Amino acid sequence: MALVVQKYGGTSVADVDRIRNVARRVVATHDLGHEVVVVVSAMGSYTDELIELAHGVSEHSHPREMDMLLTAGERISMALCAMAIEDHGVPAMSLTGSQAGILTTPAHGQAEIIGIRGDRVRAGLDEGKVVIVAGFQGVDPDSRDVTTLGRGGSDATAVALGAALHADMCEIYTDVDGIFTADPRLVPDARKLEEISFEEMLEFASCGAKVLMSRSVEFGRRYHIPIHVRSSFHDGTGTWVKEETMEEAIIRGVAHDASEAKVTVHGVPDKPGVAAALFEPLADSGVSVDMIVQNVSIRGVTDISFTVPRSHLTEARAVARSIVEDLGAAGVDVDENIAKVSLVGAGMKDELGIASKMFRILSDNGINIEMISTSPIRISCVVRGEDVGEAVRRLHAGFELSEPGEATS
Repeated sequence: MALVVQKYGGTSVADVDRIRNVARRVVATHDLGHEVVVVVSAMGSYTDELIELAHGVSEHSHPREMDMLLTAGERISMALCAMAIEDHGVPAMSLTGSQAGILTTPAHGQAEIIGIRGDRVRAGLDEGKVVIVAGFQGVDPDSRDVTTLGRGGSDATAVALGAALHADMCEIYTDVDGIFTADPRLVPDARKLEEISFEEMLEFASCGAKVLMSRSVEFGRRYHIPIHVRSSFHDGTGTWVKEETMEEAIIRGVAHDASEAKVTVHGVPDKPGVAAALFEPLADSGVSVDMIVQNVSIRGVTDISFTVPRSHLTEARAVARSIVEDLGAAGVDVDENIAKVSLVGAGMKDELGIASKMFRILSDNGINIEMISTSPIRISCVVRGEDVGEAVRRLHAGFELSEPGEATS
């Protein structure tokens, strides 16, 4: 008998029929003799509807009340799933994040899990019940306020619960068949991966792959919880994310991210402490910086460019402009028409010529590179926004990532 955590995303519980389908899948796992914990997201686009409702009521930010509002979506899903499971004759109980003992930092909208007191979950399992937990939410142990975990929060909830309960595996059910060598919407012949290492998946997630969020992968790696990403609409196997893979591919796939913007601070005095003067205030303002490039100094001044999520652009622009005044720099430019394309693969660290081949493929197809960033298992390039689709397709074909016998046009 195994302890299995199953997470179902918004599309998997989007309506009554899909909730019943989830219940059938959960009951089938339970009938095999396994203990089952289920984590659910809000139904379909319900969270977006709640955000729109809040904006219609008030133009101001109300972080605490927004968290109270947004957690309603998952509560609806968990209760409906519990009802559907019990209709199959299997006992079930639903718990909110706070009832499940998910403890978080106090940052409303972007809280992080700091611990899980899973006593009620464990008690329910010991009674033979399926336990359904609302994803995306927790509680600040000091203020006792409800908090939400931000984007990908339900994935993080599921894997963190798996770690706390010493689960044998965590299954992430979604509307896609698994993790592919590229986004199938851009590359129709992208190949589904049978397995991928935690390190590679972390790079994929940081480079724009949306199927699995980086926080959940980090929990899996830290606590040795295998993650199975699979479709909730059929019984086929998906992609296993785990510590070791059977084959260390040179290139595992191509990821892209069109959600960032580039900020350039021009004419910065080239002297010690300037970078700290810029990036410390950005960190203090909660701005996540991805890639950084500092140009060669000419006559004592230089340009510093960096990329940030567009959702952080307002804060990044304000900080950069204040630094311009403080340092006597020339000015600030913002470019929202950029995208990042990345090659990821654990095997590339031991393989020569990967970067040069990547740059040659982009060059031969008229795609200009504006910034470059690397790690031992990743190479990322910033290109123009309109070029990212072509860049992904050409790199996927150039590194022969499709199924044997298939070719990208």
